[in-house]
Amino acid sequence: MRSVVLIPARYGSSRYPGKPLVELLGKPMVIWVAELSARAIGRENVYVATEDERIANVVKQAGFQSVLTTDDALTGTDRLAQAALKIDADIYINVQGDEPLVDPADILKIRDAKIENMQDVVNGFSWVSSNEDPQSVNIPKVISTEDNRLVYMSRVALPGYKDEKCAPVRYKKQVCIYAFTKDELISFRGFGRKSELEYSEDIEILRFLEMNKTIRLVETKPGSLAVDIPSDVPKIEAAMRSLGVK
Repeated sequence: MRSVVLIPARYGSSRYPGKPLVELLGKPMVIWVAELSARAIGRENVYVATEDERIANVVKQAGFQSVLTTDDALTGTDRLAQAALKIDADIYINVQGDEPLVDPADILKIRDAKIENMQDVVNGFSWVSSNEDPQSVNIPKVISTEDNRLVYMSRVALPGYKDEKCAPVRYKKQVCIYAFTKDELISFRGFGRKSELEYSEDIEILRFLEMNKTIRLVETKPGSLAVDIPSDVPKIEAAMRSLGVK
């Protein structure tokens, strides 16, 4: 079975235009992510899906493969669905292009879970840390069964509780590493629109619930950080230096 990593990299971000090309310690962010992905499954199995020639050129200059998609993709997963039509593989792993501290071991963990559960979509999760606010709308909280099948995902702190003594001890949060088959990606895009819950929460994986897909959750390491806005860059660079990244 062939597994590939697809990294969605959109130049036209509304909050941070050109974000995939922002330099971290002197290297474009998308290249950091591509290199970490290559450590997991090999450089020849890593692709960057983008709507912009500038990103595609940087990727090619760094020795990686790019796939041009249209600029009207509703979500990153829709963009991957476009790219998957051009790439022959059994498993397509989505690694977000704005998380330059992703652990290659977690990519493999998600891949292996998919191999064991080809009928399910697979998504990573970790526990909200003590220095994170579960009330933050920037952290999608994960609600799951005890055997780690997704029930719901929300930007509201869930599960809720009626009595303080029943409050959850800790919260799960989404880690944006996913694994799909080509058929799952094609069906996702074929839905043709954002579902109502997906639109309200701005969490694209919720669309799969409307498609009656089981989403299997796999615990990954905590501590991954994403670049959402320009002020995140110094924090990410500091984290990278503390880990000895060069």
